[in-house]
Amino acid sequence: MENKIDILKAKMAEAELGGGQVRIDSQHKKKKLTARERLHLLLDDGSFEEIGKFVTHRSNEFGLEREKYLGDGVVTGFGTIHNRLVYVFSQDFTVFGGSLSETHAEKICRIMDLAMQNGAPVVGLNDSGGARIQEGVVSLGGYADIFYRNTIASGVVPQLSAIMGPCAGGAVYSPAITDFVLMVEHTSYMFVTGPNVVKTVTHEEVSSEELGGASAHSVKSGVTHFSCANETECIADIKRLLSYMPQNCEEQAPALPYENSGNEKRVVLNTIIPQNPNQPYDMREVIAGVIDADTFCEVHKNFAENIVVGFARLAGKSLGIVANQPAHLAGVLDINSSAKAARFVRFCDSFNIPLLVFEDVPGFLPGTDQEWNGIISNGAKLLYAFCEATVPRITVITRKAYGGAYDVMNSKHIGADMNYAWPTAEIAVMGAQGAAEIIFKKEISEAKDPKAKLAEKAEEYIAHFANPYRAAERGYIDEVILPEDTREKLIKAFKMLENKVAKLPRKKHGNIPL
Repeated sequence: MENKIDILKAKMAEAELGGGQVRIDSQHKKKKLTARERLHLLLDDGSFEEIGKFVTHRSNEFGLEREKYLGDGVVTGFGTIHNRLVYVFSQDFTVFGGSLSETHAEKICRIMDLAMQNGAPVVGLNDSGGARIQEGVVSLGGYADIFYRNTIASGVVPQLSAIMGPCAGGAVYSPAITDFVLMVEHTSYMFVTGPNVVKTVTHEEVSSEELGGASAHSVKSGVTHFSCANETECIADIKRLLSYMPQNCEEQAPALPYENSGNEKRVVLNTIIPQNPNQPYDMREVIAGVIDADTFCEVHKNFAENIVVGFARLAGKSLGIVANQPAHLAGVLDINSSAKAARFVRFCDSFNIPLLVFEDVPGFLPGTDQEWNGIISNGAKLLYAFCEATVPRITVITRKAYGGAYDVMNSKHIGADMNYAWPTAEIAVMGAQGAAEIIFKKEISEAKDPKAKLAEKAEEYIAHFANPYRAAERGYIDEVILPEDTREKLIKAFKMLENKVAKLPRKKHGNIPL
């Protein structure tokens, strides 16, 4: 018996060493942690339970039968984060470069199946050279098995992907299907085809970092939601993100204890909106003035900066926030901002996270570039996402709400539960000058001083339409409120809506304008 125990202990030690100390040292020299070190940081102390520790590959091609490692390049199992169950896999670059084999894929699929059956999030720590070429189509089949499970699990349990090394070719599609992607600056990259192929086909000279690094995907493509300075920060972001989410689609978002101080007024909100309606301001100041202190977790911060999305807490309860950003492109809606917000709205609706919208939008961005690249279908994505959402939805119009963008930004007409406006709100078909030029075209052209007449008529339009009271008279706005009362109103409104029940017509699924 003693001998058998020694054998077991030796195998356990072998498995925990991955590809060996030399390769572990090489990983550290690249400023990267090992698969197990990452899990140690991610999970609560002592909570990790490994599954498939002694699995090895089954290949006998190209000399692989002479090189086997216990675990086969991925560490899988379950544990807790803040005492809540999660399923995890962490690819081990020290074993065949973390390449995906048949058994490697089977281990990941096993974890995902358990997550679905038991209703808990899946966190994947990706660090892989891609498909194990020596296994051919078997490896490709393994990727497809994972993609299928990603898709079936979508909207059932939260799925988070951290890219902590290379992620190329077919490997990129699993993270792309998951809910949130995090990347580490300078040590991770994602692309379908690498720099060498790009050079051969298009003759472009580009590095891995330029082509698919954290900066490229957080700023230009929007593929990644978080760009992290290092792996420790990346793992901290994963833990913070999960704190706002329920375990699965059947549960409510978690709430923290909260004591009402008796005074929820925030006088600072009264002075944020500039006197000049064309002057920018930072919508994050409005958000910070309304939510619980230091609880805003911004998502996609560096991409499509004309809209701000993220998680926060209000009176201890999780919220999803979507807000136009007047400090960037005047807060206009365009292709990227529409897609960014739509994706976030659909995630919140999937997992019962109420939505709070702050609106200051002058319209959709005009131009041939936007039209030819599909602003119509992309703007419709955001419209569709809000229309479809059944979670509690509240909108606060802080300033401009013009044209079709007014409709799209969670208006009463598309199912918002409560709509508030500040006295600075301007709800109209278009800006005053443009409207005056159309309505009073003849009068202006015949005037002795057309410029003065245009200014006069613009002021007349402002007095008549560019305010919240016409909409309030119609019931499109539930109440025009003092900015300082916004937090208190929202706390009460979300409390009133917490038992909301709304059902969509019976159907297989809708056909969102992708």
